[in-house]
Amino acid sequence: MEVGMSTTAFTGERQKTASETPTKLTLLPLIALVVGSMIGGGAFNLPSDMSRQASPAAILIGWLITGVGMLMLAFVYQGLAVRKPDLNAGPYAYAKAGFGPFVGFNSAWGYWLSAFLGNVAYAVAIFSALSHFFPVFGGGNNLASILGASICLWLIHVLVLGGIRQAAFVNIVTTVAKLVPLMAFILAAIIGFNWDKLAFNFWGSGDAQGVGNLGSILTQVKSTMLVTLWVFIGIEGASVYSARAAHRSDVGRATIIGFFGALAIYVMISLLATGVLTQPELAAQKVPSMAGVMEALVGRWGASLVNLGLIVSVSGAFLSWTLLCAEIPYTCGRDGTFPKWFGGENQNGSPAHSLWATNLLIQAFLLLSLFSKSAYQFFYLIASVAILPPYVLSGAYALKLAMSGEGYADGDRARNRDAIIGLVATLYGLWLVYAAGLGFLLMCAVLFAPGILVYAKARAEHGERVFVGYEYVVAAGIIILAIAAAWLMWTGRLTPFH
Repeated sequence: MEVGMSTTAFTGERQKTASETPTKLTLLPLIALVVGSMIGGGAFNLPSDMSRQASPAAILIGWLITGVGMLMLAFVYQGLAVRKPDLNAGPYAYAKAGFGPFVGFNSAWGYWLSAFLGNVAYAVAIFSALSHFFPVFGGGNNLASILGASICLWLIHVLVLGGIRQAAFVNIVTTVAKLVPLMAFILAAIIGFNWDKLAFNFWGSGDAQGVGNLGSILTQVKSTMLVTLWVFIGIEGASVYSARAAHRSDVGRATIIGFFGALAIYVMISLLATGVLTQPELAAQKVPSMAGVMEALVGRWGASLVNLGLIVSVSGAFLSWTLLCAEIPYTCGRDGTFPKWFGGENQNGSPAHSLWATNLLIQAFLLLSLFSKSAYQFFYLIASVAILPPYVLSGAYALKLAMSGEGYADGDRARNRDAIIGLVATLYGLWLVYAAGLGFLLMCAVLFAPGILVYAKARAEHGERVFVGYEYVVAAGIIILAIAAAWLMWTGRLTPFH
């Protein structure tokens, strides 16, 4: 069965007969995939994550940059879904079509890394929230938490193996349920907002003695970039499932609707919190920091509500990302970019092999989280950096199409508009690479290096050369960076688990 026709795969349906039509995803489930993927644990910890090294002014500038950059990326996915209807699985397919099989593989590999590392962060966040009710779970990454997270991981594994239709329904329910505590927090924060607290040390310059000095505005804004990227990961969720959309145009609509809804929620959460607690107080809050802010507003019951909301929200996001990150290796295994083993299905049409590979890796990194002092922050930052190649390459592919005119009619005025959109999206992605810093880029190279062996096996299965042309340079660069990272970690100058 061709990949582009694999609409019965991962739907929980038997193979269709000539008289049957496979169930497709309509606009509401696609919006739920986008919103459910984006609004997870990150939203509930925005007050401290954004304020840890940034003033209210820097937070505003950070959201402005992110809003423009992510809107352009949303437009990229909206446009490509319509202009390239033959390309499915979102970022991976666009990178492969535009820049060759090895670059496409690394886009898929990065997306997969980001997805399962994000799930590790989600698991830590869930059990950190549960510690509000059951102190035995501590910070969310002690032994009790790892055991609990492992049980949840394999329960979701069984659910997804039963088929996407059942899982997508659960995702819609959790997406709606998670919005209740977020809206309650926003309402309470509006009522309890104190303008003087927002205005105090607005630029983060501190007093004459340097107390409260957070550094230059550029440094402060850079500190917010991976946080804002983290909460927007999933914006391409509908694009990944474009082959399963009932109407291709719904992919773009779901992406834009999900983006604006999430942006409004994120900006209000992070800015309103600065009018309730001071920057040092926000920075000192534990995961989820929104609970501490809510407790200051209405008392302990407010913290309980937020913690319950996070548990529901992150459980839904965990499910969404289990669906998304299983789809990429499955599709890659079907078209030869990954070894064909990853394309294996079970009797329900679910991508069983890619699910097993994904969840075994999540399990391994859950165990590694025992050695991290700030496991949630570490894993979401690595997940944010890992997804940068897919995002940068998506923008670059849209720019390439607009510049070359491929897929456009003669005189189509949309070319100039799409070229600007693609350029801004690409520059935004490159800015994020700069903002991430060398340390996280080096650590990501260590995770990308093993992918070369996976890619080589896939090429060998089809009797093809592993690399051609500039792909040798790309592979050499990844290996050199990975070796440098390993050396720095060995000498103690780079600490992966801090």
